Amino acid sequence: VLCMNVSAGIGVIGMASPMLQEVFGGKLIRVAGALQDLAQDQRAQVATIGAGFAALLSLFNIAGRIGWASFSDLIGRKRTYFIFFTLGIILYSFAPSAGKIGSIPLFVGIFCIILTMYGGGFATIPAYIADLFGTRFVGAIHGLILLAWSTAGILGPQLVNNIREYQITHGVQPAAAYNTVMYILAGLLVIGFVANLAVKPVAEGHYMTEEQLAHEQRLAHEAAAKNAAGSERRP
Repeated sequence: VLCMNVSAGIGVIGMASPMLQEVFGGKLIRVAGALQDLAQDQRAQVATIGAGFAALLSLFNIAGRIGWASFSDLIGRKRTYFIFFTLGIILYSFAPSAGKIGSIPLFVGIFCIILTMYGGGFATIPAYIADLFGTRFVGAIHGLILLAWSTAGILGPQLVNNIREYQITHGVQPAAAYNTVMYILAGLLVIGFVANLAVKPVAEGHYMTEEQLAHEQRLAHEAAAKNAAGSERRP
């Protein structure tokens, strides 16, 4: 669930600025022509706008971490992820159309919403873990879950870059090369949707008894006391 959500989001972050510049080109500065047809100073202006777009997405990433995590307290974590995947599939699939019709505000708005869900997914996952497994083991389980984050950090950018470069080398225009990328990222969200659907609460047969909890707590206290004693003996 986390890997698919993050892979799609990181994929967008990596290509956000060049995508905006190549899709809209001179339209960003109210002149005609594709990006490669612009003069050097015009390209510099377009690049500045692209950098501003990336900074704007960072703000929405932060807002999503606060907003979606808070909203998940009201509707539950699983439903929140269903919103991430369902809305994400729609937005990723519609983004190429927004570029084709030439609507910059619509295009920017789509990706701002997408980035809120990227940040929200990361901020919501610890609470999702706590709901499923209890708060006692959130630290250890969250550490394992973050392996998905690391995997996504490789999967998302590599997928985006390789697909885009493959299309360009086969004659696809740079501005159009992002369309297939967006559809594939939407496909990742479909996988995440199915994975989230398959997540079930831990069966009660696996719950720890009060005796087992007490035993674990005693072992933890003994280990802490042993570590403290060892620290005191060190010069």
